[in-house]
Amino acid sequence: MLEEIDRVLAKLDWMRAERIWPNGLRYLWTDAFGVVLFVSLYRKLGENAWLERAEELVRDVERVLGRPRGLRIGEAPDRDGQYYHYLAMWLFALARLGEHRPDYRARAIAIAKDIHAAFVVPGVGVIWKMEEDLSGPYPGYGLGAMDAFDGYIAYRLLDEQALAHEIADMKALIEASYRKLDIDQDLGLGMMLWLAHFFPEEDWAKLHAARALTALDRLWVDPPGYFGRSRRQRDLRFAFTNYGVSIGLQAAGQHLDRVERLNAYFESYRSGDEYDREAITHVMACASHFPGVWLASSVLD
Repeated sequence: MLEEIDRVLAKLDWMRAERIWPNGLRYLWTDAFGVVLFVSLYRKLGENAWLERAEELVRDVERVLGRPRGLRIGEAPDRDGQYYHYLAMWLFALARLGEHRPDYRARAIAIAKDIHAAFVVPGVGVIWKMEEDLSGPYPGYGLGAMDAFDGYIAYRLLDEQALAHEIADMKALIEASYRKLDIDQDLGLGMMLWLAHFFPEEDWAKLHAARALTALDRLWVDPPGYFGRSRRQRDLRFAFTNYGVSIGLQAAGQHLDRVERLNAYFESYRSGDEYDREAITHVMACASHFPGVWLASSVLD
């Protein structure tokens, strides 16, 4: 895996100076990546200040986005409601922080139990987006294709005994859907590779790791060296989604040459839209250059 620490530290300094992150608007997905980044830096550098930054970020997220049940998608007015896959990513981040500060693991287990019954329809699927108070599905949204996988991994990494009932629900949903699931999106493929590497001997993981690598081969555009958005949108590219693919490839130990190529390409690429300065682009760039505890192997080091 990559460990380009100096590049990451410089990126963090630049984001703070530009008031992009963590001193910008809160956004649950990005902040989950930020917590994991701070924990990764703590494990690598051994400096308690990184754990303190992670805890400070959690407090700020809970203050701004926390709701009586769950967490809002983001601080901006158009980021209302709750996404299950964002919550699952937040649970993963708290699990990693909880390896050093156990109270956060207990907090994540409580969140998981609270949101599970609202989002999960046993035997049917996981509702992709809910109203902010979890009173019902958000209008216009259905079931999430990968949400059961997200929850299954987050729950198992938190506590297999405390969340045994919830894990069983997700396992049943995975068993019923994984053979027919067709992912045709760069970020989804990268995240599936990442999810699959935690329990690689399970049938769903073996199948989807192989499928994801094959699908990503079709999306690789060389030159100049990036993954297209989908089979029908190979010319469409996003830096942050490519960084998600990077994490998946590093988790799988595959195509590390492509990881370096896409990192180099997006270092100078400018989309000319809001993503050039969005925190999601730059925080996920840090994860691509230094995945750290995103990877199961790093926790065993």
